[in-house]
Formats: sequence, structure tokens, C-alpha cells
Amino acid sequence: MRIGMVGLGRMGSGLVRRLVAAGIECVVHDRDAAAVEALIGPGVQAASGLDDLAARLRSGSQEQPTVVWVMVPAGVSAAVVREVAEHLDAGDIVIDGGNSWYRHTIDLAAELGERGVHLVDIGTSGGVHGLERGFCLMVGAAPEAAEVLVPVLDALAPGVGAAERTPGRDGALAPGEAGWLICGPPGAGHFVKMVHNGIEYGMMAALGEGLAILERADLGSRSSGEHADAESTPLHDPDAYPFDLDLAGIAEVWRRGSVISSWLVDLMAAALAADPQLDGYEGRVSDSGEGRWTAQAAIDLGVPAPVITTALQSRLFSLDLGSVSFRSLSALRHQFGGHVERGAGDPDGEVGR
Repeated sequence: MRIGMVGLGRMGSGLVRRLVAAGIECVVHDRDAAAVEALIGPGVQAASGLDDLAARLRSGSQEQPTVVWVMVPAGVSAAVVREVAEHLDAGDIVIDGGNSWYRHTIDLAAELGERGVHLVDIGTSGGVHGLERGFCLMVGAAPEAAEVLVPVLDALAPGVGAAERTPGRDGALAPGEAGWLICGPPGAGHFVKMVHNGIEYGMMAALGEGLAILERADLGSRSSGEHADAESTPLHDPDAYPFDLDLAGIAEVWRRGSVISSWLVDLMAAALAADPQLDGYEGRVSDSGEGRWTAQAAIDLGVPAPVITTALQSRLFSLDLGSVSFRSLSALRHQFGGHVERGAGDPDGEVGR
């Protein structure tokens, strides 16, 4: 089998390498010549443009439809998918593997369908570790397109051995056990991936909040208690918070047998091992769209989703701490009460007096 790949960033290049390792030939294209050059080798051809890519995919004795996977940022994916589709024929398949909004995917699938071109949306999870671990694939596709893609999905997914089989599941594999799932028609894959990322927002936020509580558990020993001010609630019982805790060690022990053991905890342990104070990060957490789309869907459907919504708001706060919104709050407090801003991280509230 042969497949085209447009977009050779961190995810796209990993997809190509995993496909080639499984014996699937790839024809690749990217605006960055260095990204293309890094992949050229057995099983990989470089295309000079989309017309060349389509021609190379059609060459040989392939009887199956032409398949092109687009792996570019969500903001430009629709334009690239349309451009790719201009070089395809009826019955061919273009895949959007990025984090596009599922509503746009539904509309684009209908648009391309008028010309007989199948749009398949594949929510792709696994990040930079997917090359080694395999990619979790959430697919939205018409049945005839999904059937063509089974070898591709099998090659990219982790496989049933990536997790112990669920008790009660014996014999033939159940849907999803191979690490990929046909979730429904076009749009369904991006919808499921959207909710997946919304859940991820909440899980990450809970882990971060827990570590922040642990990190501040020595506040009693750091607070002198000599100064009082009107800017903050005093620590009423300093003796209750004397713990100078090892966050890296806690992350390690949580990895082993705890109820919250998970890949996210594994990654957090790795980050703390490399940078125990996380000094290499400013704490400005980007919102790439999926969390807010999940929150909007929850509102539309009448589903309470306070954890996901609050996690999204926390990310927005992290990007906006110096905004006029927060500066207005400080200004109002100063106007009505003469309150002076505290400095960050001072237990007695004396920094910035």
C-alpha cells in the first residue's frame, strides 16, 4: 500500500516513520525542505508539490483509491485539505489528522462529497511518543472509506497489547481494542478527539493543582508571623503546614500502584526529574481550541462540565495575568480601600509594600 503525507512536523514525521516500518510506502510533501530531506530513505519518496504527490501515488499497480493524509495545524487544515482534494478523483480519500473543529469537518465532508471525494477525520493522540508507543486513532469515516484504511490504522495504532484486555472481553477483538475506532460518520472522529482533549485539560489541571498544594505545604515554616496586613488572609495554624515535600519523589511513588497512576503522571515525573522546581517554564498554558469547543458542546447539549470548563478558564487566566482585567481589580481595591498589591510568593504579604 502507498499513502501520501502532507505536513511533516513532529506528528507527521512520526506517522511516516511508523507507516514505513510497517511496510506501507509514503510519498511526502512539506514546505520545509529540511523536514522532507530528514525522511527520505527506503519506502519514502519526496514530492515537489501536490500535483507531483498525486501523480506518484497513482503510479504503479495500485488498484485502491488514492489516499492522502494531511497533518497540519488546525487553523490551516481546511485550506490544505481543499487544495489536496483538487488533485484527487471521485472515490479517493483525504484524511484530516489534525485537531479541526468537528463542525467544520462535517461541512467540509459534505462539500468534498459533492465531487465524490471522501473526507476522513482522524483524531490522533500520542504526541511525540506515538512513533514508539503507537497512536490512538479516533476515526470519522464513511464505511467504504474506512475499509480502505484498515491497514493504515493497524500500522499506526498501539495494538491490543498496549493494555490488558478488559475483564469479560474474550475472543475476537472488540471495537477500540486495537487502538483505533471508527467512531461514526465524518466529524465523529474530531468530536471524540475534542472531548478527549477536554478531559485532558481537566486531568492536567487537577495534577497541577495537587502539586501546587504539596509545594506550598511548608508555608507554616516559611511564615514568620511577625507581620500582619490587610491584603491577605493570615495562616491561622502555621504548625499544620511544616512539610518540605519532595515533589519529584511523590510523582515517582504515585506512578507505582496508586489509583491516579497514568501516563500523565509518568510524564510529570520525568519533567520533575529533569527540572525539580520547573524553573524552565513560565506557566503560560496555551489553549489550542479543543477545550473551549468541548465546553461549548457541553453548553449546547445541556451537560454540566464544570471541571473541563474551569480547567479551560485556568489556561486563559495563565495567559492573561497582566491584562487590564486583573489590573482593574488591583486598581479598584486600591481606590476603595487603599490596598497595595502583594508580591508573588511572599508568605507574609510584605513584598511590594
